[in-house]
Amino acid sequence: MKVVAFNGSPKKEGNTYQAIKIVADELEKQGIETEIVHVGNKTIKGCTSCGTCRDRSERCVISNDEVNEWIQKMKTADGIILGSPVYYSGMNGTMRSFLDRAFFVIGSSGNFLRHKVGVSVAAVRRSGGIPTIEQLNKYINYSEMLMPGSNYWNVIHGMTPGEISEDAEGIQIVRVLGKNMAWTMKLVENGKGVVEEPEREKKLFTNFVR
Repeated sequence: MKVVAFNGSPKKEGNTYQAIKIVADELEKQGIETEIVHVGNKTIKGCTSCGTCRDRSERCVISNDEVNEWIQKMKTADGIILGSPVYYSGMNGTMRSFLDRAFFVIGSSGNFLRHKVGVSVAAVRRSGGIPTIEQLNKYINYSEMLMPGSNYWNVIHGMTPGEISEDAEGIQIVRVLGKNMAWTMKLVENGKGVVEEPEREKKLFTNFVR
């Protein structure tokens, strides 16, 4: 099995990366391969609401960045980690642009993330971590993914790179998250062909103004 993680921080190996790495280390202890993709140092244009992704091609029409490549990484993975620093009590703009475009494509292409396992983590100096993971979790929830939890909210604290090592509780939170993610992935894998999946329902859309 494989997990792909997306690091939304501009810093390659800052606190967001290090939080993801703690989760990844627990996964690898259970024989689950992990890949960490650096999103935050790229220039990612936001969704233009053109609707082209509705052609079910599994591609965004904007083709001069890595988003389409990352979409395919998510398709072939068994699990996904979304990690972001905290900007004004929310995820940073680059991560938001990537996720908006990627999940519009995924949702328009048969939602191939359904019943994969997904988690989120946030690294923060002081506060705003919980709104950030709530934003990240919305993409996971909307896609009918399975989301294990930890023993507290998945937020770790530190200012300069490496300061999270002083947040003992935060380290435990993301470590437990990694253990629970590995366990959930094994449940999914071992349940295939044994436990019947619920039938997929066609998505209904009801506009408030018609």
